[in-house]
Amino acid sequence: MEIKSINSQIAQAVAALKPPAAAVKPQESGFDFVASLDSALKSVSRNQQTSAELQRQFQLENPNVSLEETMIAMNKSQISFSAAVQVRNRLVQAYEQIMNMPV
Repeated sequence: MEIKSINSQIAQAVAALKPPAAAVKPQESGFDFVASLDSALKSVSRNQQTSAELQRQFQLENPNVSLEETMIAMNKSQISFSAAVQVRNRLVQAYEQIMNMPV
């Protein structure tokens, strides 16, 4: 599964939760959830790209790329991707629970 599809699913869910632009007040000091989520997903994407590039370089027998370095990068990208999938699943679950609440 590609991170782009997960990113678009999360972006759609977050967009559905955003209030209209007129209701949004500028944050004086706070936590921007969307920005932090976006940066985390970009980090996952960078990890995957780095891992893919190291795998390619190792397959081309680049003497500057070791098997250990490649395996560590692959494991980092796998763990970060799994974490992103879990976050997406929790966000979707929370969204469904909110939508099912009686008004």
